[in-house]
Amino acid sequence: MLPARKVPAHMEHTAMLTLFSYPDLFGVADNNPYGLKIFAFLKLCRLPFRHEHVFDAQNAPRAQLPYIVDDGEPIGDSDTIISHLIRRYGLALDDGLTTRQRDTDLLVRRALDDLYWVMSYSRWKDPRFWPLFRDAFLRTHPRVTASSLEAAREYNFQRYYFQGIGRYEPEEAYARGVADLDVLANLLPESGFLFGAKPRSTDAGVYGFTANIHFYDIETPLKTFLLSRPNLVAHCRAIHSMLDSLRPLAFA
Repeated sequence: MLPARKVPAHMEHTAMLTLFSYPDLFGVADNNPYGLKIFAFLKLCRLPFRHEHVFDAQNAPRAQLPYIVDDGEPIGDSDTIISHLIRRYGLALDDGLTTRQRDTDLLVRRALDDLYWVMSYSRWKDPRFWPLFRDAFLRTHPRVTASSLEAAREYNFQRYYFQGIGRYEPEEAYARGVADLDVLANLLPESGFLFGAKPRSTDAGVYGFTANIHFYDIETPLKTFLLSRPNLVAHCRAIHSMLDSLRPLAFA
């Protein structure tokens, strides 16, 4: 029998880590890009965690998903979650990045924040795609009611109006999202990852968005553009395949 391995001190409590995020859709672990970002980050770091899918965010910190509960402490906001996990568990995913690369990471995250609103608009606001999204969601998650989706849609309409994207015509909204994707395509290499041969937390964030466009089984203008840029597709598929093959660190 092999001797039991001692759990490193910085990972003693990871079994108590739980990710709460929106439900999956079209074979992607979370149909919200921020929840998928955290899912990908946890998998890339090989941290053991439980994944709980929820639809109602009212009990989440700031009433927003995703959030984690780490040893009883709830933590929201995807960037705050990643900073917490890196600090607490001594994660090395971003070790060695230069100041310039860390600046680029911040700028990419801000571009993704802009892209989020266009992605959400394409699902809940655009009348061409809303019925397809609604029906796919209800087929995948029969416990979710049509009335709860309608209530979420009305809530999103308010968010879009006050954020500003809800005052755009569809072609104007999609132009913003395509511009964000174009910048990402210009930054990513033809193969590999943003900062070299191995993925970093920035790549997890990019994947959270591109996977929710690439694998989204509805032909929106965002998907049409993404499919026209082979390096965006290659990056998305590389991360997706990697997540399927990675297993969390286990200790006997």
